[in-house]
Amino acid sequence: MKKALLLFALLFTGTIAALAQKKANGTVYIEHPAINVVDAFIKATVSGDSAKINSFLTDDFRAINGTTDVYGDSGTAKKAFVANTLRYYNEFDYFAIEPYPGSYADAVEYKKENKNDEVWVQTWDILKGVHKVTGVKLDAAAHRLYKLTKENKIKTIINYNNRSILDEIGVSFSNRTNGKIYNHHENINTMRKSMYAYEKGDFDKALSFFSDDARFYDINDAYGKYLNKTEAKADWEKFSGDFDIKFIEMIGYPDYLEYEMDNGREVLSWWKLHLVRKSDKKAIILPMHISDGFDEKGKIVTEMVYYSQSLLTK
Repeated sequence: MKKALLLFALLFTGTIAALAQKKANGTVYIEHPAINVVDAFIKATVSGDSAKINSFLTDDFRAINGTTDVYGDSGTAKKAFVANTLRYYNEFDYFAIEPYPGSYADAVEYKKENKNDEVWVQTWDILKGVHKVTGVKLDAAAHRLYKLTKENKIKTIINYNNRSILDEIGVSFSNRTNGKIYNHHENINTMRKSMYAYEKGDFDKALSFFSDDARFYDINDAYGKYLNKTEAKADWEKFSGDFDIKFIEMIGYPDYLEYEMDNGREVLSWWKLHLVRKSDKKAIILPMHISDGFDEKGKIVTEMVYYSQSLLTK
């Protein structure tokens, strides 16, 4: 009993200590005049109303990049901020700012060190649009903190967003290369050897050119679904049970793309599979496009096949 009382006392003391660590520092509101001001400001931003945007901001307004790596960054002043804000309206088709799904704005009135009765409004948004010049799609999450004076003027905005889409727009104004295209390459040879082994029904040899963890994709399957090597072999064997492969004809010539970005390696090829369906002896010509991804060792690691399933069932 003594031990039980001691344990209870310790737990009770710990609970009191945990409760004692909590201290309120203001109030969070789901409805507040400051939220209405921010909502109206966002609507003015989407409509490109320069005068109205200016009217919401204090003369000493500053916009701050919440992800900057510049210590002590003083931010962007009112005139430059308004000009930057209007660029979205002017440079994007279908420009919109919508609440992030499931989110809503909060207004926070702090008690500590808030002698001027300022209010913080925080929002979680989705910025949408299509850049008029580059065609880059804007569909990005953003988080903003607005500090409002007691007169309901916006004094500060702190932005948190991913600039990668804006960077993509920036580099899309000029032409640039992304590697080399080969019409003859060892990886093309590998792909052809695998394809013609498949033609002969030598599936073990065809699969020997793939890595052990290779993934096989079919455009007719659900997005993201793939087969491993064992499953691919079973699938090929089932196909050969339903169709005779008379011969496989290459269309044009394959391309091997060696990318600078992401260290990619891809062989693109085009074919006609000349088949006979065993059930009714119908001859079928099946056009097919194949995209094979390679690793640094020259093994095929991914294969995506594009063809019309309906041609096999008609």
